Amino acid sequence: MGVLIIVLVVLALAGLVLLAMSLRNVQQYEKGVVFRFGRLLPDIRGPGLRVIRPIGDRMQKVSVQTQVLGIPPQGSITADNVTLTVDAVVYFRVTDPVKALVNVRDYPSAVSQIAQTSLRAVIGRADLDTLLSDRDHINSELKKVMDAPTEEPWGLRIERVEIKDIALPESMMRSMSKQAEAERERRARVIAADGEFQASQRLSDAAATMADTPGALQLRLLQTVVDVSAEKNSTLVMPFPVEMLRFFERQSRETDDDTPARRSVPLPGRAAHPGDHELPEVPAIPGLVVPAAPPVPAAPPVPVAFVPPVPPVPPVDPVGPVVPVLHLSGERVGFGGGRIGAPVAGRAAVARERRDNWPTQPGPDQERDATPAAG
Repeated sequence: MGVLIIVLVVLALAGLVLLAMSLRNVQQYEKGVVFRFGRLLPDIRGPGLRVIRPIGDRMQKVSVQTQVLGIPPQGSITADNVTLTVDAVVYFRVTDPVKALVNVRDYPSAVSQIAQTSLRAVIGRADLDTLLSDRDHINSELKKVMDAPTEEPWGLRIERVEIKDIALPESMMRSMSKQAEAERERRARVIAADGEFQASQRLSDAAATMADTPGALQLRLLQTVVDVSAEKNSTLVMPFPVEMLRFFERQSRETDDDTPARRSVPLPGRAAHPGDHELPEVPAIPGLVVPAAPPVPAAPPVPVAFVPPVPPVPPVDPVGPVVPVLHLSGERVGFGGGRIGAPVAGRAAVARERRDNWPTQPGPDQERDATPAAG
């Protein structure tokens, strides 16, 4: 009896263990794929408590929720040869659990690699302006490129692809900032010019209306006077009728039309020339007496100081200094009064002999020497 009880207890424990091994809980967001001895069973287990064979069956659960996968920054070159760095995010989910388990191993990693290569390919085909201004087109093209290798073979659906950030070089950012500033300045100038054009049109319409109605111009003038005098200032406004100016203008035109032939007035000091100004002949006014102009007194003569003429400068003889040489009794005498080549005598005797023996006519060699000495 005791042995029977033990056997029953062992069998009950074994049944409980087998029952625990055969029961599987599948969540609402999961799908169960059963492999029996490594062979895929066609039935996919839905959410709830599912029973499988405890021996030989193996169940793998696949989540069908949308998964978010971030793509690391990828350096790429655009179609217009601009180097930049782009990172993105991919939203995908499993549509066919069997294909996701059988056809691909580690499908999240496979989706990450496909997203990186597709991102570089799409960025390389687009230019910088399209990449910055039309991101929706880039995202849709990227999604289309990733759907081809993932949806049908792997049972994955790429729901959405978004470009998160685009890192540009510093030089490119400065250039784009200058371009944007120039564009804003151009728009501001165009808007200001358009406003001036519209204002000129309105002013033209207002001027035409006032010209048709003379009273409107007078009312506008009075309104301007009221606006100026509203504040406490020292401005004095004197309205001047425009009709008076128009009257003077009409009178001047009539005078020009009635003016007789013009005559040429020659400039003082020369004969008449075709380019001289022409003055109209003013008709005589009866009863108007023009007094004669008083004579202009003559200007007194200006005394002129007499400057004596400057005497001419005599020419300078280019000959050097001349040493006079006198002939006394056939002997040459120097400045000291002594004879050259003779003993020195007294001053009185030399002077007496020089006076007595002075030649009346100079010789040919004395003419040149005596002339500067005489001078």
